[in-house]
Amino acid sequence: MRTLTILFLLSLLSLIILLPGPAVAEPATVIPLEQAHSHNDYTRKRPLLDALDLGFCSVEADIFLVDGELLVAHDADKTSPDRTLRGMYLDPLLERVRKNGGRVYPGGPCVTLLIDIKDDAGKTYTALRDTLRDYEEMLTVFTDDATETRAVTVIISGNSPRDLIAAESPRLAGVDGRRGDLDNPSSPHLVPLVSMSWGDVFTWKGRGGMPAEEAALLRDMVAKAHVNSQRIRFWGTPAPAVVWPLLHDAGVDLLNADNLPALQKFLMERRGKTAGGV
Repeated sequence: MRTLTILFLLSLLSLIILLPGPAVAEPATVIPLEQAHSHNDYTRKRPLLDALDLGFCSVEADIFLVDGELLVAHDADKTSPDRTLRGMYLDPLLERVRKNGGRVYPGGPCVTLLIDIKDDAGKTYTALRDTLRDYEEMLTVFTDDATETRAVTVIISGNSPRDLIAAESPRLAGVDGRRGDLDNPSSPHLVPLVSMSWGDVFTWKGRGGMPAEEAALLRDMVAKAHVNSQRIRFWGTPAPAVVWPLLHDAGVDLLNADNLPALQKFLMERRGKTAGGV
């Protein structure tokens, strides 16, 4: 009897082992959000990856040139040799592009890598230019009169040496422009994006309705950028809950976010309303 019991238990155990386990849910498809910009992205727990997991199509990295290496940080005293532009952004982007058939998101739009130079413009850009050549297969190419859009578009902000960049053709980076590039239009093949501090342009701080004259100015600036085939972005804006709807409705191309899930939620809700005809 004891032997039969042991054999029965062994048979039952074998059956349990062979039974399929609980189904593992497939990860939800990420929907690329072209207006979503991860401000100071390198401060996230998982730089770049947190943004990509939520469908962001623009991320920002501040850089310093330290001992010949491009390091990512907001301040020079916060740099670390293990936080490089290559390791945090360029290498993982290239890996995804190769995996996904030439795009960061399979079949998706171009992704912007906004690189803010925090120290010497000429020296750091020269090092950056040489670094970008190693990633040319995925990078948008600019010439004086054309733009060949690829998986990732690099745009130089902060201390950008515009004259040095403009003198190169072809080049693997564009320039982040300022308000003067709207009033005196620059080539979108040199300046594909125009960014401004909100406080330098508007007095409205988010309380009450936006004054009519400032709302009209915002629409005018967006229109000027779009007529010239440029995108537009503002930083230092009022509270997101107040300003995101206004910027979205005005047609601003990139919405800055420090709270990434909140912006994803907002943009997905707007997509739902558009799809529903609301």
